[in-house]
Amino acid sequence: MVSQQRRLGKDKGIVMDGRDIGSVVFPDAELKLFLTADIQVRAYRRQQELLERGQLIDLDTIFSNITDRDRIDSTRKESPLVKAKDAVGMDTTHITIDEQVDEVVRMAVSKIVRKK
Repeated sequence: MVSQQRRLGKDKGIVMDGRDIGSVVFPDAELKLFLTADIQVRAYRRQQELLERGQLIDLDTIFSNITDRDRIDSTRKESPLVKAKDAVGMDTTHITIDEQVDEVVRMAVSKIVRKK
């Protein structure tokens, strides 16, 4: 999988999301972000996504699933979930998706402008 992802990104200028994208797959990426949010907020957001698809899942179940996945991904031996040393941290707990997108675009444009 990593080799396929690297082939997709060989010419740069791509946006990828994943728990090991900046630390393992593309350690030399021009811009790396590490998004975080309060676990309760993450569970609520996930519940809302599922509700939009017509699935009603108990918030405690979602909370537990997210907590378990974070623990498993953070402690696995191969490609663990870690913040890359040069990644920019962004806490999204109190900002909307539109605000998140605006900030990411601002950071990307800033990188492009500095490169020229």
